[in-house]
Amino acid sequence: MSLPCVVAVADRSPAARAGLRPGDRIVAMSGQVPRDVIQYRLLADEAEVELDVDRGGLQLSIVVSKEPGEPLGAEVSSALFDQVRTCDNHCEFCFIFQLPPGLRKSLYLKDDDYRLSFLYGNFTTLTRFTELDLERVVTERLSPLYVSIHATDPEVRSRMLRNRRGATSLRWLRALLGHGIEVHGQVVVCPGVNDGEVLNDTLTGVLDCYPELASVAVVPLGVSRWSNEAAMRPHTPGEAAAVVDTVEEWQAVFHTTLGRRLVFAADEYYLLAGRPFPPAEAYEGFAMHEDGIGMARLLAETLSGRRDDAMGVKAGFFAWVDGAPAEGYRAPRVAWSGRVAPRTATPAAHCGAGTEIGIITGEYGAAVLGPLLHHVNRRDVRLVPVQNRFFGGNIGVTGLMVGEDVAAALAQEPEGHRYLLPDVCLSNGVFLDGTAPSALPRPVEIVPTDGASLRAALLGGAPAERKAPAPA
Repeated sequence: MSLPCVVAVADRSPAARAGLRPGDRIVAMSGQVPRDVIQYRLLADEAEVELDVDRGGLQLSIVVSKEPGEPLGAEVSSALFDQVRTCDNHCEFCFIFQLPPGLRKSLYLKDDDYRLSFLYGNFTTLTRFTELDLERVVTERLSPLYVSIHATDPEVRSRMLRNRRGATSLRWLRALLGHGIEVHGQVVVCPGVNDGEVLNDTLTGVLDCYPELASVAVVPLGVSRWSNEAAMRPHTPGEAAAVVDTVEEWQAVFHTTLGRRLVFAADEYYLLAGRPFPPAEAYEGFAMHEDGIGMARLLAETLSGRRDDAMGVKAGFFAWVDGAPAEGYRAPRVAWSGRVAPRTATPAAHCGAGTEIGIITGEYGAAVLGPLLHHVNRRDVRLVPVQNRFFGGNIGVTGLMVGEDVAAALAQEPEGHRYLLPDVCLSNGVFLDGTAPSALPRPVEIVPTDGASLRAALLGGAPAERKAPAPA
């Protein structure tokens, strides 16, 4: 178990007044050793917090006095101080197994930790969930959680997870829902495995056993060129259309039975099937838009000006917790801050008003954005689609664009134009392959990934900066 390290202390905060410094390692809080940032936050809520601190080998006791619930004013270095609960499933569709070599080590971590589900919206299969975990979730109201369902038939689910515990672990889902915990489910559909009648059976199981679920996202599997699973393949257009039909038929059933649609198909299915996206009201608040459910419709609504709430991509589902650090793929995106020039910018790169604009996007993003550009009423705007050669396969989402492929696309584009880069493809300021925007061959403007921000950038205004949570 590692000790939480203080990485930032807010000026004039209770922690600063008490003498806490960056670099201090917290050994205990009021006599307890916190195991994660959740427990850290609960302990920090007290009016008086006694911190046992290791400062370069010197053991100190610091007492912080403040109002109950007042932020401590210290940010710590990680979300989990004990060991991350790794995943012991061996799903043939798992994208972690399809990553190319040479990426950041953190990207290869395959977790199945309910705390990361709560903190950052990661999906958990519950195969490593225990009675003690249930007690903690219920007692501390760690909600919402995100659960990978895939199939409700025990045999099919066990086979898909390649884990015999997959046959019984959904009992924890039933227990969570029974205690009033908000849970969002996900079904990754693999052609020939859990589509067709199996998908129908799964949604029947949802209605029969888990009707309290907040939502169920039905998404297609991603198959990169690095996959070693011969049975895993992308959907055909006909298979995608069948999934859309199944989901929409079940939406009608759920709406009649429960008063809400409950299940939603990913935008990729509508693109692949050549179907129009459902109207905004069909997404019932866009609860799962981060997972590609209704993101295209929300983009259309905001880009056209019909909605002005820029939902964007959240910096994790525990952003309200002071002191929760940013880490992993769901780290806060880089706030819009003007142009990011390449290492060797030319004078022509510093363009002014009236310059032509290129919107950098993935292949799926181009299919969505193309029909929407008329909303901004500018003829000098074009798309710069980026083919994902890095991952290959059927990977075409904008969020998985890497610097290597973006650089190749921009190298073919003229100098002196404005190029808008959506922040969804950056984590901690870099692409997944570690490339920084400043290394691109053309200057780019990093724009939050929502229609309102894109519209503001296209019309000349800078969208509001999205800031990281303040430290506790």
